[in-house]
Amino acid sequence: MIIGLISDSHDHIDHLRQALAVFQAQHVNLVVHAGDMISPGVMHVFRGMNVAAVFGNNDGEKYGLLRLFDDHGWRLQGEFLELEVSEKHMAVYHGTVPAMRDALIASGRFHYVVYGHTHRPENKYFGSTLALNPGTAHGFGTQATVMVLDTNQDKVNLIHLE
Repeated sequence: MIIGLISDSHDHIDHLRQALAVFQAQHVNLVVHAGDMISPGVMHVFRGMNVAAVFGNNDGEKYGLLRLFDDHGWRLQGEFLELEVSEKHMAVYHGTVPAMRDALIASGRFHYVVYGHTHRPENKYFGSTLALNPGTAHGFGTQATVMVLDTNQDKVNLIHLE
């Protein structure tokens, strides 16, 4: 399975459109957003894709996001989401509380732990758990990034947006 990983997009519509183009070109089966989408309007960009997400600490318009996800048949699971992808367990958590993020990684229960919040990309094994932070799709004056994960090979590509 090919999964697009994105976090901390903070309403940056141009970077969301670039992320969509990347995900389409890479034939992504699922887009996983690790929070801080902010408002529902910008998430319409992913119409036609399969999307799963969690809330981040800056997602203020939660009702609108829940309604949008419901309208598109997407999955928005609050602050924590557990997925099974290619017979592997994935945890998705924004990362607001570092101790909770670290506990998910250290538990050994998940093959992948996807998080955001720090705005810094990470692709690192801790035992048998691959911790993945796609960085920030917004950029905030630095490099905007997303990731593409191939679960069949556990291969991860960090992609820089313009």
